[in-house]
Amino acid sequence: MPAEHLPFRLDGRVAWITGSSRGLGRIIAETLAAAGAKTVVNSFANKAAGEAVVAGILAAGGEAMLVSGDAMDEAEVNRMAGEIEARFGPVDIVVANATPHQPMKKLEDYTWEEHESMLQAFVKSPFLLAKRLVPSMKERSRGRIINITSEVYHLGMPEFSAYVAAKGGQIGWSRSMANELAPFGITVNTVAPGWIPVERHDEVAEEHKASYLATVPLGRWGTPADIAHAVNYFASCEASFLTGQTLIVNGGRTVW
Repeated sequence: MPAEHLPFRLDGRVAWITGSSRGLGRIIAETLAAAGAKTVVNSFANKAAGEAVVAGILAAGGEAMLVSGDAMDEAEVNRMAGEIEARFGPVDIVVANATPHQPMKKLEDYTWEEHESMLQAFVKSPFLLAKRLVPSMKERSRGRIINITSEVYHLGMPEFSAYVAAKGGQIGWSRSMANELAPFGITVNTVAPGWIPVERHDEVAEEHKASYLATVPLGRWGTPADIAHAVNYFASCEASFLTGQTLIVNGGRTVW
């Protein structure tokens, strides 16, 4: 069967994944590249790690490039978009995945600056990416905006209010954009992972991990690939009639 008729393929599409030098973002980038996308790896603090992800994709026979910059800064977003367009052409798929440190504190211990850092990552960055990329998507009557959110919004997790509030804002913005952009053939969806241990969780105590795992009905840890496959689905032609949706990938923790 020709590649263009295989399901969930992204051949010829340009996909930009922010925060993709490690963790979930890296696996998302590698998965979209394996599906045929021209994949844009976006690093900020660790350019060498981003270069390693690109090298791995190229070694596997995929197409990839690196852009280095802050996806929460408008000038940086615009510069990176220009670099992508100059090499790969207009962006078809954007995955807003970049995340800062996520402090867990009681309400009275939070600062407003900590709240703002969450809003910068999960509301401002998706807005800046969309503002820059949507005009071209409208011209081509095609586009996929996929925001990585979290189960914490749906659980109303305590002592995590800054993160939960920002994720709620991200989901609300995505739903509004889904209706606004649907007439132009652009879909906007979100993937909400449960806790998927990656490199930044290496220092978490084993008893804390065990207590979380005990609450997962499917009885196993989710993997970065579980999230990446959900993103791949939303990015594909097979999801062309889905918009404004949140797919919670957490082994059944939010079944009610």
